Amino acid sequence: MAAGQRSNRTLIPEAQQALDQMKYEVARDLGINAGPGQYWGHLPSRVNGAVGGHMVRRMIAMAEQSLSGQAGVVGGTTGFAGPPQAGFARRFPGR
Repeated sequence: MAAGQRSNRTLIPEAQQALDQMKYEVARDLGINAGPGQYWGHLPSRVNGAVGGHMVRRMIAMAEQSLSGQAGVVGGTTGFAGPPQAGFARRFPGR
């Protein structure tokens, strides 16, 4: 571990349960059969990293929705889901 770094820890202890629930939901969505209390050590680091990466994507989408004032369920992948910006049409005519 690099100097000055500490181990990963949850800044808000009450959020740990929600993070664990999200982890298992993401794993289930990715087709990984590992639930609470099960051993994840047999899974390759690439699979575990995919779960973490998808969790981050969902958290970013949730934060974006929260900031924009939209309510709804976040699921799946995030992507462009709206009308093109005015500058886009000028730069790429016919698209």
